[in-house]
Amino acid sequence: MAAATDVRPDEAHDEERDPPEPPDLRMPVLALGAWAGGLLGLTCPPVGLALVLGAVVVAGAALGTAWGRRGAPPGALRAAAGCVLVLVAVAVVAAVRVALVAGDPVAALAEDGSAVSGLGTVTSDPRLEQGSFSDYVLVRVRVTELSARGRDLSVSAPVLVLADPSWASVRLGSQVRLAGRLEAAEGDDLAGLLTARGDPVEVTAPGPLWRGADAVRASIRDAVEHRPPAQRGLVPALVVGDDSRLPADLEEDFRTTGLTHLLAVSGTNLTLLVGALLVVARWAGVRGRWLQLVGAVGIVGFVLLARTEPSVVRAAAMGAVALLAMGGNGVRRGSRALGVAVTVLLLVHPWFARSPGFALSVLATAGIIVLAPVWRDAMARRLPRWLAEAIAVPAAAQLACTPVVAALSGQVSLVAVAANLLAAPAVGPATVLGLAAGVVGLLADPVAGAVGTLAGWCVAWIVLVSRRGAAVPTPAVDWGTTPLALGVLTVLCVVLALAAPYVLRSGAGFLLVLTASVVVVVVPLPTPGWPARDWVLTACDVGQGDALVLRAGPSAGVVVDSGPEPAAVDRCLDRLGVDRVPLLLLTHFHADHAGGLEGVLSGREVGAVEVTALAEPADSAAAVARSAARAGVPVRVPAYGETRTVGAVTLQVLGPLPGAPATTSGAPPSDGEGSAANDASLVVLAEVGGVSVLLTGDVEPPAQEELARSVPGLRVDVLKVPHHGSRHQDLDLLLSLDASLALVSVGEDNTYGHPSAEVLGPLEDAGVEVGRTDTDGDLLVVGGGGAPALVTAD
Repeated sequence: MAAATDVRPDEAHDEERDPPEPPDLRMPVLALGAWAGGLLGLTCPPVGLALVLGAVVVAGAALGTAWGRRGAPPGALRAAAGCVLVLVAVAVVAAVRVALVAGDPVAALAEDGSAVSGLGTVTSDPRLEQGSFSDYVLVRVRVTELSARGRDLSVSAPVLVLADPSWASVRLGSQVRLAGRLEAAEGDDLAGLLTARGDPVEVTAPGPLWRGADAVRASIRDAVEHRPPAQRGLVPALVVGDDSRLPADLEEDFRTTGLTHLLAVSGTNLTLLVGALLVVARWAGVRGRWLQLVGAVGIVGFVLLARTEPSVVRAAAMGAVALLAMGGNGVRRGSRALGVAVTVLLLVHPWFARSPGFALSVLATAGIIVLAPVWRDAMARRLPRWLAEAIAVPAAAQLACTPVVAALSGQVSLVAVAANLLAAPAVGPATVLGLAAGVVGLLADPVAGAVGTLAGWCVAWIVLVSRRGAAVPTPAVDWGTTPLALGVLTVLCVVLALAAPYVLRSGAGFLLVLTASVVVVVVPLPTPGWPARDWVLTACDVGQGDALVLRAGPSAGVVVDSGPEPAAVDRCLDRLGVDRVPLLLLTHFHADHAGGLEGVLSGREVGAVEVTALAEPADSAAAVARSAARAGVPVRVPAYGETRTVGAVTLQVLGPLPGAPATTSGAPPSDGEGSAANDASLVVLAEVGGVSVLLTGDVEPPAQEELARSVPGLRVDVLKVPHHGSRHQDLDLLLSLDASLALVSVGEDNTYGHPSAEVLGPLEDAGVEVGRTDTDGDLLVVGGGGAPALVTAD
């Protein structure tokens, strides 16, 4: 296709004389009314809702009368009347749906904490989660028969089931017998939370459509089973949103680079798969209404494959809108279709009105429909049209979603547009090949494996883009989530959206935008005042895990634990300016302490790795050994009582005591949440810059009591609270340390209940200043000769 510089003058003139038709805003306005109605219906009590809706109707009638007298166009009056009507309709539907759920007999039983038994149909795939004491499964079930308090009830109530891992095998669409205790559930779309007893009993198998969909999903996984972990996890996620096998560090890289939408079912998935199906149908000679029928069948098949959950239905609707917008007069058709889709979805499922995923999906689709064509035409003066479109689509979608993404994450990605642009060429082939592998796998496994290899090669490029994007000096900048901060960001996005066409049409403006984009991504942004000049210790915000850095000298640090994944600890060390790690201590081998090892090793000079003697879990210990061997870094176990100086840091090993088990066999049990591995954590007393620090790993009460007996009278300035502030602590020991600062390394909204108020309360009552990474971000301890002070990143 010719570049813009090859276009004939008369063609350029015609293009300017006949600009793209503007979007039809009537249906989007109705959609906004529907959205407002959904929010009102979900949040207002019945009496308040009636008053608000009455006021809206009266105000609408008064404004309509006034506009009519002033000669307002009939179309505008009809649009205003329709907006009021749709607002009232969705608000009433939402209120009725909420009332039906709340008034269901199941909800009443849940309020009383009743023991029940009954039958239900599984409406979601089971999801295995990690809990404080053991793994558990969450699965949605629509209960149809219930027995409680001597009564048999016929109901139709959505319930969230919390069960043991044996429920991970239940199949979507099957009817199961269940028993347990009902409790009130969070969210007004659920009648209750059922804590199930015992194993599931399948009464009726899923129907043939569900079984067929399950077979294809399993075939997709099997087709890429021979590929590396990142590839075999990413292909099912791209095709049908199955992210169950996705490595945690890759998921974090996708978040950093703005590629997370690829991991969930989205309109893009449907557009690619149904679009490929339509191409094949055209090639086979299908035309006219039969082609529309093929498209409809493709949409239904996609929904079955990706599951009929609300998020999938939403994605299917947005994908159908995108398909419509790809045809002639796409902006007007797409804007109308988007308005209709939003209105219908809110009528069917009012809870979308306050779903962040719904907002992101609608905004991305709107950006692609409204902004992308204008930006594409502006850039087509300097670039080939296909390249201009490849840049415009992800840029428009990203800009439209930026305020909502910032509200959710507190960050604005600087690499998202570039990452999406680079990944885009591989997304379509990977998605189509992944589905093809799954379908072929039902007939011929060897052929499916070959097609799966091709899909794996495609996603390997996407993995590379996410890894490299997350590793740039400034992949994202922190942004506040206050109304003022988000309001400023929204205004900036609107200004950029309006100014972009004018800037991109200009050769100088285009060059300026290109240069600025490269500079922002490649050149690290300054962070005034961070780290503080006299810092001695940092607890890095790495989520649910530990990663601490003791300042050993200029650009050097002793690292204690590496957190759960590489990217987070790597970024923290970059922020601190640490490029030499003379010593890395891994207190024990649990993933939340050792999983980020590669992030410490990457691009840094590491002198040695020291570990605990108890190689548990064995697979994690083996992974540490392999990573260290590849980097050429020796691994050793320090002796109890060993003392040495590393740069400006003095370290003494206080635990585990001699005689602790060195292998997993015969390891004694441990009280509380953990295991022998927790109590075998390296416990280290450190001194740096005149500040003494007790680094405790995840030791629990048995090991804490041994520490108190072996080192009586121990006093320190700073305490790293054991096990992320778990409630299982020897408070007598913690309070006896007389620390002025306590650091809690913990993940936000973790499922373990960390940190516990039973631990933080006594520490604070004793005058200890407590810093938490989940609320404060990186925690910096500053020395300087006086009492240590705490400086936070947030």
